[in-house]
Amino acid sequence: MKPVYIVGTCDTKAAELRYAADCVAATGVPVVLVDISTTQSDAAVDVAPAMVAAHHPRGAGAVLGLTDRGEAVTAMAEALRRFLLTRTDIGAVLGLGGGGNTAMVTAAMRALPVGVPKLMVSTMASGNVAPYVGPTDIMMMHAVADVAGLNAITRVVIGNAAHAAAGMARHAVAAASGERPAVGLTMFGVTTPAVTEIRRLLGDDWECFVFHATGTGGQCFEKLIESGLIRAALDITTTEVADLLFGGVLACTEDRFGAVIRSRIPWVGAVGAVDMVNFGGRETVPARHAARNLYVHNAQVTLMRTTPEENAATGAWIVDRVNRMQGPARLMLPLKGVSALDAPGKPFHDPVADQALFDAIRAGFAPAPNRRLIEVDAHINDQAFAEACAAAFRDIATGV
Repeated sequence: MKPVYIVGTCDTKAAELRYAADCVAATGVPVVLVDISTTQSDAAVDVAPAMVAAHHPRGAGAVLGLTDRGEAVTAMAEALRRFLLTRTDIGAVLGLGGGGNTAMVTAAMRALPVGVPKLMVSTMASGNVAPYVGPTDIMMMHAVADVAGLNAITRVVIGNAAHAAAGMARHAVAAASGERPAVGLTMFGVTTPAVTEIRRLLGDDWECFVFHATGTGGQCFEKLIESGLIRAALDITTTEVADLLFGGVLACTEDRFGAVIRSRIPWVGAVGAVDMVNFGGRETVPARHAARNLYVHNAQVTLMRTTPEENAATGAWIVDRVNRMQGPARLMLPLKGVSALDAPGKPFHDPVADQALFDAIRAGFAPAPNRRLIEVDAHINDQAFAEACAAAFRDIATGV
């Protein structure tokens, strides 16, 4: 049975961490107590701060002894991330603490594969937890009272968390062993017909996982690639890049496509919905965009049509990342429109802007034995485009 790793700062929370460890041990599940204190700590633990800090790229000296607490916390978070990634015996990770502890522990948790149990008892868990959870399966449990001493409240909350972590470690869920390999697809409302048809064409042979291209959705898509749970990608909807470059609210990170580059899985991508930048309600659109082509999708979502210059920049950004892919890759261009709104008679139909996108991709694309640019004389939601994507995918994903 793999142990529960209990992680926290024993210089301030030794009693609480030890109590959690005792609760886990009482269930018969082994425990590894990890101290990530950035100041002097003499607590009896299984993994001392210096052992964790030694995993920092610049060594323990870059973590311990720093006078600036913010710098020390940031450095320890990086060291803890690297430390946990070296462990092959993690049954679950349980963290306890306030703001500093939560930042350190969850940063390391986010680096672990999806499926490894992760539970954070935190005073920060009753607010916006997106910065802590990100695209992962971290469970946030509100501490209610501060993790600052054992009392009638903290004993129950910490004890419940410890038993939950012990239960997850004891009853580990076996990895899925479906007969069909997993493929991830990215989709937006305006590319739904394309993705739906691709799923129909491939569904007998592949288990399809669809991700809503909302910024977080793209991060989840790539996190599962990093975790080895998705073995190929049909990245049809790359709209998050336009939001990143031009201030939209559904932006990807600078590491978009990074998981594919690092993992070298088969990838078929397209420029779905890069004709738009997403904002909230109409009143949230910045004043500088008041004269732009805006489309109110609903009360919470307003879309802004990208210009030729913005499309060219988006195309250049995407093709730069595609050129770094060493695995089998196909980039598909739907020459008659990139979203449901980008078609004759629709509000975002703009052949000049589309041409700027396509020209930038053509100019920047670096062909290679593993990489091809495929142009399809069809709209992204046409049957012909879905069939071309499915054919390109079968060509590179055979045998996965």
